[in-house]
Amino acid sequence: MQKIQLFESKKIRSHWDEESELWYFSINDVIEILTQSTNPRKYWSVLKTRLKNEGSQLATICSQLKMKASDGKMRLTDVATTEQLLRLIQSIPSPQAEPFKIWLAKVGYERIESMQDPEKSIDQAMHDYFQLGYSEKWINQRLKSIEVRKELTDEWKARGVAEGKEFALLTDIISKAWSGHTTHEYKKLKNLKKENLRDNMTNLELVLNMLAEATTTEISKEKKPNGLDESKKIAKQGGTIAGNTRKAIEKKIGKTVVTSKNAQNLIEKDKEVSLLKRVSKTQKNDSREEGSENDELK
Repeated sequence: MQKIQLFESKKIRSHWDEESELWYFSINDVIEILTQSTNPRKYWSVLKTRLKNEGSQLATICSQLKMKASDGKMRLTDVATTEQLLRLIQSIPSPQAEPFKIWLAKVGYERIESMQDPEKSIDQAMHDYFQLGYSEKWINQRLKSIEVRKELTDEWKARGVAEGKEFALLTDIISKAWSGHTTHEYKKLKNLKKENLRDNMTNLELVLNMLAEATTTEISKEKKPNGLDESKKIAKQGGTIAGNTRKAIEKKIGKTVVTSKNAQNLIEKDKEVSLLKRVSKTQKNDSREEGSENDELK
């Protein structure tokens, strides 16, 4: 999930990765704050070259994510985790270095606090998605999908499945069974890298993914599998049920449900719908006013 964080009223674009449970921050935004540079992109380019020449791996291990630029478009942006940023700060002489380190620690603490308080976490998530431009309908579906996913992972833990690689393996089995794609293949279809896959699903994709995960949870509760191997079979069963539903829907509507549409497409569509509604409302108001004026002239 992408979010705008504030450090002393200055914006820092960030992204929370649910799978790795790590924050990723825009390096250019951080450099602009630390250096007061009018061209943080150039500053980072020069610093990156210097770090490479010094043999530092920091310049090569940083990732790229699509983030909303100042022109409103999603563009690839160099990002760093909290740990990477702390190492990067050491290479940038700045009086803001220490306050920024404290801010980073606070961001991490707030994330842990919200995970311990689900209601607070949901309120924050809703606010973040609204800020990014998602529709209320989509947000409600997404929040429900978070709840369904949590129930599934709790069930996996109860059945002796380990977090991390084993969770990812079962998720892949479910995804392949209902959508025809593993998580990696699905992300490739939507042109994603580190971005969260569910944040880039359409309403129907989210619903089918929820059906697959909720069904897997219920079957697991009934069958009570022991460990990863037995849970694999159940994951495939749950995913297949949702996959059959997908095929039935596609047969009725005559097109594929699993699409290459990502967050940028979804947000732009919601903006268009919102604009059309406003235009329609304005036209109706104008028509009423014209009608009132005509009545007065009679």
